[in-house]
Amino acid sequence: MYGGKVEICGVNTARLPRLTSQEMKELLKKSRAGDAAARDVLIEGNLRLVLRLLQRFSTRRECMDDLFQVGCIGLIKAVDNFNTELDVEFSTYAVPMILGEIRRYLRDNNVIRVSRSVRDLAYRALAARERLSVDGEVGLEEIAAAIGEKPEDVGRALEAITEPVSLYDTVYSDGGDSVCVMDQIRDTDADDELWLEDIALKEAISKLSPKEREIITKRFYAGKTQMEIAEEIGISQAQVSRLEKGAFERIRKNM
Repeated sequence: MYGGKVEICGVNTARLPRLTSQEMKELLKKSRAGDAAARDVLIEGNLRLVLRLLQRFSTRRECMDDLFQVGCIGLIKAVDNFNTELDVEFSTYAVPMILGEIRRYLRDNNVIRVSRSVRDLAYRALAARERLSVDGEVGLEEIAAAIGEKPEDVGRALEAITEPVSLYDTVYSDGGDSVCVMDQIRDTDADDELWLEDIALKEAISKLSPKEREIITKRFYAGKTQMEIAEEIGISQAQVSRLEKGAFERIRKNM
């Protein structure tokens, strides 16, 4: 997606200008002084930075065009607020601004609503992981220690902001039929044996007399007592009990 020409939001990324460090400094000073043309060149010359940062969110299901536009808002804020008097590279200042804007967008547009305190903890943990991972892989305990929180709280917060997976997401495709998440899930409470038993039970019940079917339905599907059924259909409770017992015998025989 990011290697060659990419059309995103109507921008041909292969034609984006590349600015040298000296050009950046001069343009930043001019933009700071109110030069609108210099500001436009600065923004266009740093769109590649936005594209590079978008790679961190490539696994999300959000439209990349939308995230690119949000990232550009962060870039514009960085251009407008950068202090040229500080001895800091523009990218050092712009990267957290762009990432912050994208993360706020994802947070506020998440399908599952998460409390602000949990979201804040999760993003603090993500920032800590990003800092610590420079030296290699970092575990949950290290992240929690770095921000002064309990590992279990950090783990729950990170899980809470994880993008939900659709049952129709493709997990494998070899050019033919795709395999979706739902194809990989098995319901242990509804295996083939139980399914066949359910079919057999329904067939056995269908062979009962109308009155027996009515009693079985009211008794075990509607949850009514024998006395309640007797009052409803106008027979004695003893008759209901006898018919129920006979229905059970026929069901067992038919199954």
